[in-house]
Amino acid sequence: MSSNPTSLLKSHKLRVTDCRLATIEEFLEKQVALSHGDLEESLGQKFDRVTIYRTLKTFQEKDVVHMVLDDKGVTKYALCNHDHGAEKHSHEHVHFKCTKCQETVCIESAKLPNITLPEGFVKKEMSLLVQGTCDKCA
Repeated sequence: MSSNPTSLLKSHKLRVTDCRLATIEEFLEKQVALSHGDLEESLGQKFDRVTIYRTLKTFQEKDVVHMVLDDKGVTKYALCNHDHGAEKHSHEHVHFKCTKCQETVCIESAKLPNITLPEGFVKKEMSLLVQGTCDKCA
């Protein structure tokens, strides 16, 4: 994945706008999952909440970010950690929420358990949230 916001947008065939650039820069700077509220707090002086929402929706549709649900039911978004056009990737990985700083991060090196569902059940996606103390707060 590119750490250059303009390159990242272009690799996903997205038009480069001020809000998209600022949103990508915020994700790259923070390196954690961010909610719409987090982005509105940091970018709200420049962009209205609807523009930020539409940016997140577009990013999710174009596989720039994926959704992360935390323990309080708040939807957060995290940058996808793959090159666009990668033949196969998955958003199924462990998410870790620190109980001290409240930040949520993707832990892609930790594998999810294999779960066998009862007959008739069809898995669409799976997520796992682990809570504890992060390396910065330990």
